[in-house]
Amino acid sequence: MTGGKRTAVTVLGLGNMGAALAKAFLAAGHPTTVWNRSPEKAAPLVAEGAAHAGSIADAVTAGPLIIACLTTYDATLEALAPAAGELAGRTLITLNSGTPSGAREMAEWATGNGARFLDGAVKNVPEAVAKPDTLLYYSGDKAVFDEYEQTLRELGGDTRYLGDDVDLAALYEMAVGATLLPALLGFFEGAALVAKRGTPASELVPYTVKWLEMIGSVLPKFAAEIDAGDYSDPSSTVGLFYAGSAHDDELAAANIDVSWREPMNDLLRRAVAEGHGEHSISALVELLRKPEPGAARSFN
Repeated sequence: MTGGKRTAVTVLGLGNMGAALAKAFLAAGHPTTVWNRSPEKAAPLVAEGAAHAGSIADAVTAGPLIIACLTTYDATLEALAPAAGELAGRTLITLNSGTPSGAREMAEWATGNGARFLDGAVKNVPEAVAKPDTLLYYSGDKAVFDEYEQTLRELGGDTRYLGDDVDLAALYEMAVGATLLPALLGFFEGAALVAKRGTPASELVPYTVKWLEMIGSVLPKFAAEIDAGDYSDPSSTVGLFYAGSAHDDELAAANIDVSWREPMNDLLRRAVAEGHGEHSISALVELLRKPEPGAARSFN
């Protein structure tokens, strides 16, 4: 973006997130072209001022910046394949789910077709797009990030660049995202439990939020222990968590399915068996990261 002129943007994929991205660009005054396999999804955005591309080639050639928000890298590759020859000299930014290897393959394909490439992730729900504290992070070509940073900030005020390695955003997406389903399952289990007393799940929300804030407050200490490989000064021990796993029997007796906990309980059992009952709970990371063949594993 130079002067007062807004960068023309193409958004590929109009699911909940893709539609939210397109709306954010429109609200910020960017000429916005949209494309989706199911064209009817474009209608609400066209009503708000977007241009609808009838083909993927038309979408790609509509402007210099293409934001792809499809489900996976494979889906993005499949969608863009017919327009591969039109990518040269344009910028492609992917905001989809996937693995680090998928990001590397996507980057190789894009640059091989003459495009500049940046990978990214939206770390929030569609309703949060464009809000000042919404986090998005990107990795890859720094020159691309620098050129389009202000445009990308229209999608969320907490916009960050992770580094030149193109797969960093996908790596962080997997690493940070690993906490989501276990945390949600814990809340859903609690909701099922209190429902047996006639208590609505909404009653749990303020207490669960407070609990999650506590978890956030102890992560720096756990991270420091992991980085140092020293688990000898615990705030909470493996043994304490293991003892708590015995409470699952009472939950099961109340007809709550706690089978999803068993892999975690098995991890605790193995850690105790290896002599780590008095170590910090963060020592579990050593069981999760399997040693390279022939390498010895040690705990402090």
